[in-house]
Amino acid sequence: MSQGGTASYTDLSAGIVVPDLVAKAVSVANDLGFVYCVRPEIGRLLSVLAGGLPAGSVVGESGTGTGAGLAWMVSSSGPEVHFVSYEIDGDQAAAARELFAEHPNVEIVEGDAAALFDHGPFDLLVNDGGPGAGKAGEKPFRPSEVLRAGGAMTIDDYSPTSEWPPLYSGEPDSSRVHWLTHDDVFATEIRVAPDLAVVLARYLPAR
Repeated sequence: MSQGGTASYTDLSAGIVVPDLVAKAVSVANDLGFVYCVRPEIGRLLSVLAGGLPAGSVVGESGTGTGAGLAWMVSSSGPEVHFVSYEIDGDQAAAARELFAEHPNVEIVEGDAAALFDHGPFDLLVNDGGPGAGKAGEKPFRPSEVLRAGGAMTIDDYSPTSEWPPLYSGEPDSSRVHWLTHDDVFATEIRVAPDLAVVLARYLPAR
């Protein structure tokens, strides 16, 4: 979830086309006063990642919100890709369920996102504010426990930097350093906007 993400859909950069399902999720967010929809720059990245998944793939997402990020992915993938997304807020979870009512491959669960990992391993894991990212001193999850071999994951809402190590509040950003130097994944930082970066990693245990 992105600070000011919902409002970012009112003034889109040139070339960003918002799928109808995403627009509906953002409209619901506005109705509920939810300001943290995934920004469209991240949504496009999620769309690309999900759009390349074969039938039978499983996608996990923490932090559904009203379903904007999920809508980006569902709009680009086939009905044989299964999505499970956790949202702790009851009103937002209910709104997302209604939004995806005609998509039987989408499962919205109301509850703590820590339980998301019970549905894995995943071909794509979107850690959108949920546990395991290693932020705020929390313990990061092990890729081998949540991803299938070759599976990918994203962790968003980093501030872009060209320094090494990357800094957060003047100190080394332990979460970003953890993933960019992890032995079990190939990872990179993608700057999707001048003020926004995403860490994208792929679990390749046989390398």
